[in-house]
Amino acid sequence: MDLSDDIAVGQVVKSRAGRDKGKVFLVLDIIDNQSVLIVDGSLRKLDNPKQKKLKHLIVYNTVLPELRYKLDNKIKINNAYIRKLLEPFNKSF
Repeated sequence: MDLSDDIAVGQVVKSRAGRDKGKVFLVLDIIDNQSVLIVDGSLRKLDNPKQKKLKHLIVYNTVLPELRYKLDNKIKINNAYIRKLLEPFNKSF
């Protein structure tokens, strides 16, 4: 069961299990075909991302290409930038 085909760096996800249930995150990195690293800029910061299994996440169709672009080109990003990207999703989800 290869779930990683459905997910990309910069994709918006929502936790469906664990103590962070219901919170919205961004995918920072894909570890393997079942696990990803997620951040939200406040609870889970860039220096301490959360490893989460894909089966514990609701994956939305929204991918933020500007995050992937900045990560690929080694452009510095900070937690405030992540919070700013997620702000519209925290209001609507």
